[in-house]
Amino acid sequence: MALIITDECINCDVCEPECPNEAIYQGDEIYEINPDLCTECVGHYETSQCVEVCPVDCIIPDPNHDESQEELMAKFERITGA
Repeated sequence: MALIITDECINCDVCEPECPNEAIYQGDEIYEINPDLCTECVGHYETSQCVEVCPVDCIIPDPNHDESQEELMAKFERITGA
């Protein structure tokens, strides 16, 4: 399941550089996550790095992009060519 940033985001800029897939970007009002690039850090790390560094806990699973660990790993392999 990809992640999503809620409107509780305070634009602190700490999540964007942590994303190994460059899925996080500055949206019109808050940071956003491209679900086509988000693997919840599967293939890179044990935990989602953006969630680890977010000071307001506004990064949550995106209910519109339900993916299994296997699907996230396949996405990681497609993105990275691993």
